[in-house]
Amino acid sequence: MTILDGKKVALETEKQVSEEIAALKEKTGKVPGLAMVMVGDNPVFQIYIRARDRVAADVGLNSNVVRLDKAVSTRKLIKEIDKLNHDDEVDAVQIQLPLPKELNTWEILDRLSPEKDVDRFHPVNMGMVLLNRTTIYPCTPFGILKILSHYKINIAGLHVGVVGRSFLVGKPLASLLANKDATVTVCHAETKDLKKALKDADLVVCAMGKPGFITADVVKKGVILIDVGLNYISNKKDVLEYCDEDQVKKFKTKGYAIAGDIHRDAYKKASFYTPVPGGVGPMTITMLMYNSLQLFKRRRNIE
Repeated sequence: MTILDGKKVALETEKQVSEEIAALKEKTGKVPGLAMVMVGDNPVFQIYIRARDRVAADVGLNSNVVRLDKAVSTRKLIKEIDKLNHDDEVDAVQIQLPLPKELNTWEILDRLSPEKDVDRFHPVNMGMVLLNRTTIYPCTPFGILKILSHYKINIAGLHVGVVGRSFLVGKPLASLLANKDATVTVCHAETKDLKKALKDADLVVCAMGKPGFITADVVKKGVILIDVGLNYISNKKDVLEYCDEDQVKKFKTKGYAIAGDIHRDAYKKASFYTPVPGGVGPMTITMLMYNSLQLFKRRRNIE
């Protein structure tokens, strides 16, 4: 089995983005500007922001965070989004999800300018993805396609099982795969017989947010496994059940470990698989930088 090294692909992509930003800065005197709107102080958000800002600095992109209290009103949040929509120094805007349950997520996302929507979650942009009329895609699905392309895995004609139907990953990824001639089965928590649905799948992508959700008995030998899950585990029993040796060691020193949505035993049947961490995760941030660059170029009519 071959590990699909997301870190390696991310670093290569970041190098390309960095070189293009440097060339554009010399030509125009400007660099892409990325703003992130964060509501509340979720510690997972903080980890993501630190990683995002580190990569942004590495590629030469300007980034800033608009931090708002968890109790912020919809009116106040929309006002901040409107400011960013009209800020000429901001080319790309990301609204960190999930938002507090008191807020209407779609009302907030709909207010974001489609031209600055870096995650491509605005209905206009999602529709363009569905219709195969765009070259900028949601970051995590885009990162998955980049990994597969890097390792020369041709998905045309493959039977792909996408497990999870969120608008963040599952739905746009299913559209992207179908547009590239894969035969796609979308599964979710209400799928009655997951084993039956996935028994012939050549490639399985899981984005359920549940450690070990895909077990070895539901996939065939030689399957390609893409794990989008990033689950923080602090229970020793679960760590020993779901985590690899490196993460077990981390648990002993840090008190927590990370596991994916695909059980480690399933990897033994795979021809290719993405590890957790170090698989899809690094690509999500990298494609955020890539998308920010593309939006910068679009706003300035740069080919």
